[in-house]
Amino acid sequence: MTAGTDLDQALRVPVELGERSYDVWVGPGVRHRLAEVVPGGASRVAVVTQAAVADAGLTVDPGVEHRVFITDDGEHIKTLGAVEELCREFAQWGLTRRDAVVAVGGGAVTDLAGFTAAVYHRGIRMVYVATTLLGQIDASVGGKTGVNLPEGKNLVGAFWQPSAVLCDTEALDTLPPEEMRSGLGEMAKYHFIADAGLDSLPLVERIARCVAIKAEVVADDERESGRRAVLNYGHTLAHALEAHGGYDLRHGEAVAVGLVYAAELAHRAGRIDAHRVDEHRRVVSGYGLPTSLPADADAAGLVELFSRDKKAVGGVTFMLDGPHGIEAVTGLDPALMLETLEAIR
Repeated sequence: MTAGTDLDQALRVPVELGERSYDVWVGPGVRHRLAEVVPGGASRVAVVTQAAVADAGLTVDPGVEHRVFITDDGEHIKTLGAVEELCREFAQWGLTRRDAVVAVGGGAVTDLAGFTAAVYHRGIRMVYVATTLLGQIDASVGGKTGVNLPEGKNLVGAFWQPSAVLCDTEALDTLPPEEMRSGLGEMAKYHFIADAGLDSLPLVERIARCVAIKAEVVADDERESGRRAVLNYGHTLAHALEAHGGYDLRHGEAVAVGLVYAAELAHRAGRIDAHRVDEHRRVVSGYGLPTSLPADADAAGLVELFSRDKKAVGGVTFMLDGPHGIEAVTGLDPALMLETLEAIR
């Protein structure tokens, strides 16, 4: 991570993927420098954004002819119907394969616009302007795009790397507290994926460090065939809580509980000591996030949902901390999973 020159004092984080490499720029107001990172040769740019982002005044200027396409807010926008609608609007406007798409917003709009860019004309160039904490440290980096089906989340998608990412930390001031907490849950995860010393860093540097950690993992495993699974640390329980529903937890809050559960499970499996469990609780609670299972959670139902997690190819699989770091662990006794859930209630 180095201080930027073309983008003033923004922090630059390179994502090294050979000919698909790109830079992530982190800092206040970097969205105003969009024209500097729009892919060369693009004469038109389709700006896809969300209603709440537009209402907050988070506008961008790509420096070439552009048109703004506004979606609704929330996860429900991620449908194949929305992809078709955007593709048709792009075609009617005359967007060509030499042009580009810019997504401005959080993870839902980057997922939707990124997948649309991946399939329109069999792939056109893409830039992300991430305006939420969750989007900046997770959704906008790594090239995973996708939409949902009635049968499940992100079941249709593509790996499509952007040409550049702008993480505008100024935009975080517009977020409601619950949206900020959702990003903090993912930030807590990075404390354990790498010995990053995140606690001592100011927010902008902390975001850039999280991006750098993810960039290094993605560079090692772009297509999620192995090591990239560590980015799902804490997510097995989180996804089960989200799938079960009714617990009034945002994604990051569910991840926070999942991190504490994963630590307790690793301790009971003899992989880490009590001090390491306490460290998980300290980090999670330090972000003002929950550390306990909701009081009314159906523990048995959650254990049943573990088998539907996307990592569960050869049985229920957890990413667990241990002497060699976070690793995939299978073959855990369901009784131990249930007992550990009750222990964090």
